[in-house]
Amino acid sequence: MKSKHSFLLQTQNIRYLLAFSLLLFFFQCREDNPDPVVTKRPSGFGNELAQKWFGLTFRLVRGTAGFTPPVAARTYGYSSVCLYESLVQGTLDKKSLQGLVDGIPAGSFPTLDKKKEHHWELVANAAMAEFIRLNFKTSSSELKSAIDSLENAIETSVAETDETVRSRSIDFGKRMGKAVYDYAATDGKAEAYLNNFPDYTLPNIPGVWKPTAPNQKPLQAYWGEVRPFLNNNITGTQPPSHPPYSTDPNSLFYIAAKEVYVNGINLNAETGTIAEFWSDDPGRTATPGGHSMSIALQVIAQEKLNLMKAAEILAKVGMALHDSFISCWKCKYQFNLLRPVTYIQENIDPNFTTLLDTPPFPEYTSGHSVQTGASLAVLADYFGDAYSFTDRTHENRTDIDGRPRSYDSFSQCASEVALSRLYGGIHYRFGIDAGVEQGKKIGRNISKLNLDK
Repeated sequence: MKSKHSFLLQTQNIRYLLAFSLLLFFFQCREDNPDPVVTKRPSGFGNELAQKWFGLTFRLVRGTAGFTPPVAARTYGYSSVCLYESLVQGTLDKKSLQGLVDGIPAGSFPTLDKKKEHHWELVANAAMAEFIRLNFKTSSSELKSAIDSLENAIETSVAETDETVRSRSIDFGKRMGKAVYDYAATDGKAEAYLNNFPDYTLPNIPGVWKPTAPNQKPLQAYWGEVRPFLNNNITGTQPPSHPPYSTDPNSLFYIAAKEVYVNGINLNAETGTIAEFWSDDPGRTATPGGHSMSIALQVIAQEKLNLMKAAEILAKVGMALHDSFISCWKCKYQFNLLRPVTYIQENIDPNFTTLLDTPPFPEYTSGHSVQTGASLAVLADYFGDAYSFTDRTHENRTDIDGRPRSYDSFSQCASEVALSRLYGGIHYRFGIDAGVEQGKKIGRNISKLNLDK
């Protein structure tokens, strides 16, 4: 009897031990990987938060002095990184950009305690508010109030009743926003909006860029030296030289200028509308980079993507935009090529004028073509090139024909954008074509980044 009793006791002890071990293992798993039912993942939210914050960023870029296209593209790059990094630690299947891209070393941003619950909309909201607030320190009081209002509105709309979770989430978000801003500032361009026209001496060579308006200086002549996200987006994307400068009517250069002239004096309703739709002038719009971000956001809304997927796509588009302007500006100030209006007035027709105002920097390559080629290459990688969409970026404008324009593919859209610079009279075709290819290389490099764990 003792032997049987001892056996039963041992069996019972083993059962208790197994049950205890399983219970311990269960709680350990919960600590390492919080239950998505208890802690809702970033993929469990819609993309509305991203839409609202970038919509406000467009207003801030448009309404804050000094946010020229390169400066704005830098803002879109780092704000999109901020959104992504504020969410990625709440996922099980995505990697941080830290240590993955050349421009963001490992350990650049704070980490959170994954054993504790966070509300990811509160995290992202606080992060974006902090970054945007710091980035637009010189905005008007009205626009600064808009930042506060959006932050408070989203925070109030979040139905999280646990005050500890709310406080923890907001605190981490603010720390992330500040960390992204502080790291971005190490490129020396945090306040580039204060001086868009640093001193620069143009080379004394035939065909060199000349001001196209009184007292005009070249814009951001040293932007090609700014830190990129991927080094190869600068060193590996520079195009070959343009056709040799020549005033010979039989030369390739003269023929290219004559094409701009012929298009300019024969504009019709459609080509004129295209030129103005894609002009995206700073001060009146969110700049060309903002137009590309707007397209990305419209596609995200059309696809009803979750917040994490939206953040991933926006991060890649934003990084592509930032690197595009660095690569393009490096090229512009390597060649310092004069604009079509200058060449045409000197060699073809002294009375020639352009539909669009010629911007204050050299021609080769076309910045709009580079950044569009890059951003749409990223979107084509996600959705396929044969993707139909309607661009409603300018539908509320009254100074141009801003009616929505529809496309059957991203490449069709990119082609129209590129030709808009020819119709507007501000670029030669060779600067446009080289710019599109330059941008596509940048977009493909960004697309190769594998963010999956």
